[in-house]
Amino acid sequence: MANKTNTHHGFPWGHIMGLILSIALTLLAAGLALYTDLAIKTIVILIFGLAFLQAAIQLFMFMHIKEGEGAWQVGKMASAGFIAIVIVYGSVWVMTNMH
Repeated sequence: MANKTNTHHGFPWGHIMGLILSIALTLLAAGLALYTDLAIKTIVILIFGLAFLQAAIQLFMFMHIKEGEGAWQVGKMASAGFIAIVIVYGSVWVMTNMH
């Protein structure tokens, strides 16, 4: 058996940066919603963009998407992202087109 040791010891600066970025994006989204005079559609589009950016940050910083079995893991995450987009867009479409 190959000897695999974990040589990653030290302070988790990547996790701290991910946390700070996640908090900043959350506060930015709340600020856009509460304190701007932008049109509602513009606010919703910006919040969705910030949400996807935050999801990507969490995937890379906390869930270690770069580690693992290579392209297969990225493919699984891409298909999961597609399903999430379809669910969110479909939900918004249904809620806005109800009579």
